[in-house]
Amino acid sequence: MDENRSSSRPASSQCHSPPVSPLRNVEYFKKLIKNSISPKFREWVKDYGKRNGLLTLSVLAVMSGCVVGFTLRSLNLSTQAKIYFSFPGELLMRMLKMLILPLITSSLMSGLSAMDTKASGRLGLLTITYYLWTTFIAVIVGIILVLIIHPGTGTEKEGHKASGGPVMTSADALLDLIRNMIPSNLIEATFQQYKTELVPNFKNSAKSSQANFVYIMPDYENPKMSHPVFLELTPPPEIHYKIVPGKSNGMNVLGIVIFSATMGLLLGRMGSRGTPLVNVCLCVNECVMKIINAAMWYFPFGIVFLVAGKILDMHDPAVLAEKLGMYFMTVLAGLFVHGVILLPMFFFLFTGKNPFSYIRGLLQALVIALATSSSSATLPITMKCLLENCHVDRKIARFVLPVGATINMDGTALYEAVAAIFIAQVNEYELDFGQLVTISITATAASIGAAGIPQAGLVTMVIVLTSVVHLNTTAYTPQQK
Repeated sequence: MDENRSSSRPASSQCHSPPVSPLRNVEYFKKLIKNSISPKFREWVKDYGKRNGLLTLSVLAVMSGCVVGFTLRSLNLSTQAKIYFSFPGELLMRMLKMLILPLITSSLMSGLSAMDTKASGRLGLLTITYYLWTTFIAVIVGIILVLIIHPGTGTEKEGHKASGGPVMTSADALLDLIRNMIPSNLIEATFQQYKTELVPNFKNSAKSSQANFVYIMPDYENPKMSHPVFLELTPPPEIHYKIVPGKSNGMNVLGIVIFSATMGLLLGRMGSRGTPLVNVCLCVNECVMKIINAAMWYFPFGIVFLVAGKILDMHDPAVLAEKLGMYFMTVLAGLFVHGVILLPMFFFLFTGKNPFSYIRGLLQALVIALATSSSSATLPITMKCLLENCHVDRKIARFVLPVGATINMDGTALYEAVAAIFIAQVNEYELDFGQLVTISITATAASIGAAGIPQAGLVTMVIVLTSVVHLNTTAYTPQQK
C-alpha cells in the first residue's frame, strides 16, 4: 500500500503541474527592467520624450530619408514609381500649405486688432527695417565670399545656345511686386498672383524689289556657257515683345498679408463693433494650432519620403559636384556665416540673452524647413515653436512671422548675389564697384518678391543676372520641372 502511494505521487505531481504563462514571463522581465533602472533616469527619459521626442524623430527622419534616397537611386526607378514613392511626402506638403491661408489671416487680424495704433506702427517699422537690414547683410556676406573664394575661376563653360527669348527687367519685377501688394481680386489672390508676360509680336518685312545674285550655274550641254542665278531673299520677320498682364499659379501671400494687416488695424480702431470678427479670428487661429498639434506626429513619417523623393529627382550628384562644387561651398559658407555667426550676434546685442538656447527651441522648425525648402510651408511649425518653446508674446508672433515668411528671404538674396558674380567669373567678365552695388540692391529687392515656395528664387535670380549685363546664364540656371 505504501509503495503504491509513494510511486503514484510523482506521477500525479507531474500531471497536475500548471504550465507557465508567457504573460507572466513578460511581466517578470518588465519588473526586472523597472527595478534595474533608477527612478531619476526614467523621469529624465520621460521628460526628454515630451520635450524633444518629435525633434529627435524629425532629425532621424531626415537622415533616414537621405539614406533611403541614395540607396534607391541605384534601382533607376521610373517616373511613375517615384511619384508613388513620394506620395506620403506630398501629403505632408499639402497639409502644411493648407494651413498657410487661415494662419496668416487669423494671426494678423487678431494680433494687430489687440494693439493700439502707435504700438502697431512702431512694431511694423522695426520689423520691416530689421528684415531689410538682415537681407542686405546676407547679400554683402555672399558678395565678399564669392570675391574671396572666386568659385568661377577654372570652371568649364558649357556651350549652350542662348535662348534669345525675352527677359523681364528689374523695373517690371518691381512693378509686379507693387501690383501683388494690392490684389485686384482677393479670392483670386488665394491661388494666383500677378506676373508680367512678354508676348512676341512678329512683323513681316517687305520683300526686296531687287533680285540678289547668288551663284553661277554651269550649262552641262554647252560647257562654255553659264547662267547666273538670282533669288529674291525675304528678310526674317522683326520680333517685338509687348507687355501684357498675366497670372502665375501660387498664393499671393504678400497681398494677403497687406490686406489682413490693414483689416487688423481697422478692427482695433472699431472697438466693440469689431469684437465679433476678432473673436472669429481668435477661434480660427486656435483651431489651426490644434490641427498643427495633431498633425505633428505625421511629420517624421512624411519627411522620410519627402527627402528621399527629392534625392531621387536629383541629377547626378557627382556631375553637379564636379561642375558647381566650389559654388555650392561658397553659398554654404555664406549661409553658415549669416545664420550661425551674424544673426546670433545680433540677437545677443539686442537682447543680451544666449542666442543658442533660443535657437534650440526652433530646431523643429529648422528641420521642417530643411525638408520642405519652403518658408511658407514651415510657418505653422515656426508659430508653434515660438509660442510653446520660446514663449514669445502672441501679439508679436502673430504679426512678425507672417510678414517674415513673405519678405524676409536672406538665403535667397545671398545665393542670387553669389550666382550673378559666379556666372560673371565663368564668362571672364570683370565687375566694377558700381555693378557690385547694383547686384546687392537688386538681389535685396528681388528676394522680397520671391514667393516662399521651393525654387521660387530661380525666377528672381534671372532679374539679378540681367541687372548688370546680359550674361550666358542658360548653362548655369537650373530649370524647373
